[in-house]
Amino acid sequence: MHWGRVINAFGACFTGVVLVVVLITKFTHGAYLVVIAIPVLYAMMRSIRRHYERVRAQLVIVDDEPETLPSRVHAVVLVATMHKPTLRALSFARATRPDTLTALTVNIDDEETRALRREWDKHDVPVPLKVIESPYREITRPVVGYIKNLRKDSPRDVVCVYIPEYVVGRWWENLLHNQSALRLKGRLLFVPGVMVVSVPWQLDSSTRRRPRVEHTPGEIRRGITVEPPVKQAPEVRIPEVR
Repeated sequence: MHWGRVINAFGACFTGVVLVVVLITKFTHGAYLVVIAIPVLYAMMRSIRRHYERVRAQLVIVDDEPETLPSRVHAVVLVATMHKPTLRALSFARATRPDTLTALTVNIDDEETRALRREWDKHDVPVPLKVIESPYREITRPVVGYIKNLRKDSPRDVVCVYIPEYVVGRWWENLLHNQSALRLKGRLLFVPGVMVVSVPWQLDSSTRRRPRVEHTPGEIRRGITVEPPVKQAPEVRIPEVR
């Protein structure tokens, strides 16, 4: 151990000498960047470490702190139109057996809202449909305000928001779908006492993705690769010409 310390100290001294020589001789040729980068990287890593320490301190379980269960659970299913993802979200919310269950929609177009009510009554959905007004055709703020009011009278209540989402297989399809859901989740995650549940609905494009190759430990290191099976075209027989 002592010899190891001596060797490490000897190497550290020579490394320091080389560093000083290079900084002096090559300072104007770009070595000044090292003088700037090293303190910046050191300060950044220290700040990251302090961040993790603060987060760890906030998540420590305190023995004297009592664990309180929520008084009631309010389930809110966000509805934009009447389709299969909406029915799946409603079924999943009913299966959790909350204290209250409400289907919530935002009225941004009177004609579409009336059509939604007709479809709701036509399918005889056993969940009340709550319509909130939005004079400025905004969806996020009215929904967040409605959910905050649910916990205003009883802060110990928990609100579980179910959001139907599409699962797509192409990257550009994400730009065309789920944008309103992403904005709502981004706002609701900052509201205390609110749980956000994504209810996925797999579209056809999600099942057409190329299958992922699974390797066992050590296969890649040994050069063993397994390619996914390739569908071969059926053999075509050419009739013999006589």
